[in-house]
Amino acid sequence: MATLGELAVVMGLVATVTATALPQLQAGLDDARVAGAARYLSSRLAESRMAAIARSRQVALRFSVTNGKYSYAVYVDGNGNGVLTSDIQRGVDRLVRGPEKLSDNFRNVDFGTQPGLPAIDSGAAAPGSDPIRLGAGNSVSFSALGSATSGTIYLTGPSRAQYAVRVVGVTGKIRVYRYNRRSGKWIPM
Repeated sequence: MATLGELAVVMGLVATVTATALPQLQAGLDDARVAGAARYLSSRLAESRMAAIARSRQVALRFSVTNGKYSYAVYVDGNGNGVLTSDIQRGVDRLVRGPEKLSDNFRNVDFGTQPGLPAIDSGAAAPGSDPIRLGAGNSVSFSALGSATSGTIYLTGPSRAQYAVRVVGVTGKIRVYRYNRRSGKWIPM
């Protein structure tokens, strides 16, 4: 039978081990959430690409900011001139999905960049503070042939997990990358 002193020592050891392991466990959970969100966004982009091909019309996944938080929605071209803000406002290009926020499905995950991130490719620009890097607009448009707007979308979580979803314009291919802090490099997933 254990004495009160032995029980106190065991409880102290359990508390110490738990306190030591908890931050690493939390960081692992945060990384898994951001990875899941990156894959989820990648599937939303692929779905939009397939819709454009199936409908033989441009389909765009558009990002917007409200109160500092990004959301995204999918629109289909209604008049053959691409998905345009003016056509959306007039109801010509119609909403087919959304708006949706990443944080609706992935707690504490949002579009964002951590300070000092390098570019994914050598010779390209570093992401800076803008997590939606899609040229002049904040949308990815897919054509009926499957090509797309080129760009990169950055996602982050509270434990400094950093992922990127990249769209290659000519092919419309979508790739997910994870930033490895130890090596200082982006790793394709």
